[in-house]
Amino acid sequence: MNKTEHHKKAMLEALEKTLGIVTTACNTTGIGRTTFYGWLKDDEEFAKKVEEINDIALDYAESQLHKQMGKGSTAATIFYLKTKGKKRGYIERQEFDINNNTAPDLSDMTTDEIKLLLNEETIIEE
Repeated sequence: MNKTEHHKKAMLEALEKTLGIVTTACNTTGIGRTTFYGWLKDDEEFAKKVEEINDIALDYAESQLHKQMGKGSTAATIFYLKTKGKKRGYIERQEFDINNNTAPDLSDMTTDEIKLLLNEETIIEE
C-alpha cells in the first residue's frame, strides 16, 4: 500500500468515527479538505466508500429520530411527517389560484419564500 492509499484508509476510518464529518476527519488525520475532495472527485472507489459512510450516518440520525418519536416528541413526529409523509399530504405549502389573474401579496414574504414560490410556479407551468 502506497502513502496515498494509506492516507485514504486513515481518512475513511476517521470519517467512520466522526459519522462523516469531513472537517473533523481532516483535522484528525492531518489531511487537507482540498486533498479529500480531490480524492472524492478522482477516485470512484474512495467516493463509494465515503457514500457508504454517509449512509451509515444517515441511518444513525434516522434511528435517533425514531427514538424521539417513540418518546412522544411532537416536533420529531411533525418533522418525520413533513419529510417522509409527503405522498400522504403531510407537507407545508402555499397554494395560489393562478386562474383568478391576481398576484399574491409578497410584502410579508422573505426572499427565500419568494424564491420557493417562483420555483413552484415554474414547476406547475412545465
